[in-house]
Amino acid sequence: MKPARNHEKLKILIVDDSEFNRKSMIDILTYEGFNVIGQASSAEDAIQIAHSAKPNLIFVDIVMPEISGLELTKHLQEKGSGEKFIIMMSSLNIESIVIESISNGATDFLQKPFDRDDLIKAVEKVERIVENDHR
Repeated sequence: MKPARNHEKLKILIVDDSEFNRKSMIDILTYEGFNVIGQASSAEDAIQIAHSAKPNLIFVDIVMPEISGLELTKHLQEKGSGEKFIIMMSSLNIESIVIESISNGATDFLQKPFDRDDLIKAVEKVERIVENDHR
């Protein structure tokens, strides 16, 4: 069994309409010792969780029913409180979507399917920024 690392400063929310994707990400991140504070299958649920739990890293799937991940990201950046890093995820490999994600406030973009290493690298990049800001 891998020894758990302590990543207390990072509070992670995962937003994806696919239960399989959410569970896979939670399994990987918690195994690596990251603090996943919540998950949401819709933008509406994500907004409620984000306002109450105050995550500082949110993974958002772009293609979701009713409210897209792009709209959710824009809303979270406009209405959010505190610092938030948003990493968009999508199986769509279209440059304009990546550009729109970043212009709506996303910090990074992960192309689905991504592997464990890509996920961990993305989280650790944000973690380094959060740790440096709190020194």
